[in-house]
Amino acid sequence: FLTFTVKNWYYIFDRKNRFQILSDSIQYCQKKKGLKVFCYVFMLNHLHLIATSPDMIGFVRDFKCHVSREIQKNIIATESTVLKLFSIGNGKYEFWEKTNMPQIVETLLFLEQKINYIHENPVKKQYVDMPSHWVWSSANPKSAIPLDEFDL
Repeated sequence: FLTFTVKNWYYIFDRKNRFQILSDSIQYCQKKKGLKVFCYVFMLNHLHLIATSPDMIGFVRDFKCHVSREIQKNIIATESTVLKLFSIGNGKYEFWEKTNMPQIVETLLFLEQKINYIHENPVKKQYVDMPSHWVWSSANPKSAIPLDEFDL
């Protein structure tokens, strides 16, 4: 179970096709890096993911790095003044908080709790009335990200 959080919890994914950048990046990792996704939700300033990979540390590093580059390009092209919010000086930018709050899924109860937490996130924020209505979630039957079966 991972949580990726945008620096300072800034709302950045809700516009300019940025949810699609996340989706495309996850799908690429599924096809090319052996990532298996069991559950996810993309929120305006963070995402939750229950996933596994042959190289989970490598996945996290590469995913965050790639998405950062793509988000930076998107911001420059669409709303360049926003870029300064992520500046760390010397022409460098940081989009992600340092921690991913990783937790290993070891029990069925923990898995069920996290799945419910993930799927209820958009409902708790009052973005939608039902988890299945949030487009950027594994709760949505039309999810663009293929899901894997979980074996405990």
